[in-house]
Amino acid sequence: MIIDYFDRSVPDDLQADLCIIGAGPAGIAIARAFLGTATRVCLIEGGGLAGEDRSQSLYEGDWTGDAPFDAGTSRMRVFGGSCTLWGGGCIPLADSDMAPREWVPDSGWPIRYDDLAPWYARARDFCRIDPSHGFGPGAFDGPLPRQPLDLDPDALVNFVFARSPITFGDAYREDMRRAPNISLLLHANVMELESTADASRVTGARIGTLDGRRGRVFARHYVLAAGGIENARILLLSDSVAPNGLGNDRDLVGRYFMDHPSGTIGTIRADDPDRVTRPYERTIGKVRAPFAPEIGLSLKAQRDHRSLNARVHPFAVEGQVPRGIRALRDVRAALRPPTRDEAALLEARLCAALQNGPGGTAAVQQNLAISAVRLGLHIGDVVRAVAQKVADRPTVRSDRVELVGFFEQAPQRDSRVTLGDERDALGQRRVRVDWRLNELDRHTWHTTTLLTGARLAAACNGHFEPEPWTHGAAPPGVHGTAHHMGTTRMADDPSRGVVDAQCKVHGVANLHIAGSSTFPTGGWAFPTFTIVALSLRLADHLRVLLTACEHSGLA
Repeated sequence: MIIDYFDRSVPDDLQADLCIIGAGPAGIAIARAFLGTATRVCLIEGGGLAGEDRSQSLYEGDWTGDAPFDAGTSRMRVFGGSCTLWGGGCIPLADSDMAPREWVPDSGWPIRYDDLAPWYARARDFCRIDPSHGFGPGAFDGPLPRQPLDLDPDALVNFVFARSPITFGDAYREDMRRAPNISLLLHANVMELESTADASRVTGARIGTLDGRRGRVFARHYVLAAGGIENARILLLSDSVAPNGLGNDRDLVGRYFMDHPSGTIGTIRADDPDRVTRPYERTIGKVRAPFAPEIGLSLKAQRDHRSLNARVHPFAVEGQVPRGIRALRDVRAALRPPTRDEAALLEARLCAALQNGPGGTAAVQQNLAISAVRLGLHIGDVVRAVAQKVADRPTVRSDRVELVGFFEQAPQRDSRVTLGDERDALGQRRVRVDWRLNELDRHTWHTTTLLTGARLAAACNGHFEPEPWTHGAAPPGVHGTAHHMGTTRMADDPSRGVVDAQCKVHGVANLHIAGSSTFPTGGWAFPTFTIVALSLRLADHLRVLLTACEHSGLA
């Protein structure tokens, strides 16, 4: 059932067997694993079923560090989580991403690819990816719409990723509405996890609304699934008993914050730049391809150059647009109704902030009548464009190629999420993100540029012009990609991580954490597929624990 905590007919305090905090892909996956069981699940979401500016403002914070970081626009507070805005990219981590690398300090997971493989298979079903297509470490086996480039395997590899056709909030809303044993509690913001006097067990989740209502959710087991930043923030805010925050005896909560830094590493100028860009386009016509390739550094290159993992995407930048095509685009824009809905406007603003490709020209609203006249005068351009599309050629000639890199970030202790001095509308301290980048990160940017630029330019008989920042001649030209990782990292040793291999918080008996905040390293892979796999694995573990509680009579 779906319950809005703004509704005063709902009791202030609620009781469940399992309390899950955060209704993004991790929280939904865990809750859904208990559909039709006797386990009572309370899935807590701070936002509503659609985006709201007032709820979104609770994510705002400040930043310091080596690159700009906006905590308020790099995630979304809504049922379905930040994946309400995602592109659907799914790919498993490679085993080499999870293994210790002697040139990467603090690398290595306590689990490996084989430990996750059964749950990757279930994650494929959860993400509604065609089950007839297999996968392995670091890649899918899906059919590609176009043949990718033949790359030098000592340097570069084509990795195939799958595209999920769903957003989780839309796909699984009815499951939550109909489930008699699952309560999706909207607009309930977790303000603190309360604990026993020795902080060894969570006793309740204190919740509140923006209109001043307060209450608690009591459960046998709790899961934090609120994202890479908010998981750490909630633990740090839970300081009534543990002065440094719950699970933070060793000052590790919030540390090792990582993202996937991204930036344009250079430009290729060539007579036929489409030879490089067309194989890596993610759409066929207007349809998103279910599988697509990405260009990544080979494992041999990473070892030889002692670099982190990385991928590069070639983006086509249009040259002069024929007048008929420009008029057709103006007509379509003029016919498109203006966006006035609060949720749609919020999503548009966040999408603009999270843009991961090269910058484009802002659209200007055109007069429909004038645009229609221009379209008629230059209809020949449209006819030629149709012929080009039928021949699987671009309708507008590319002027150049911009190579955009997406990089693994080195885990480092001083890159961290802390609590700032400012407070939000609930009276809670806002986050401060200190995003640090180090010499291994810079070496990876330089190595990726060196190994990809000239090789991809040669594929289209072009010339590569690197960006100065990639070899240290300018400030870092990178930004985040909203893949927040590492702040509650996984390790068997409590002195090296916040959670163990089962994602249980060290020293807290009934608290687990789901999501990419548990990643010790991130590879280059889109993190959602691994988030879902880890969450489904955790759900199976919680099933065992809750059954043991029931049989033993523990509250």
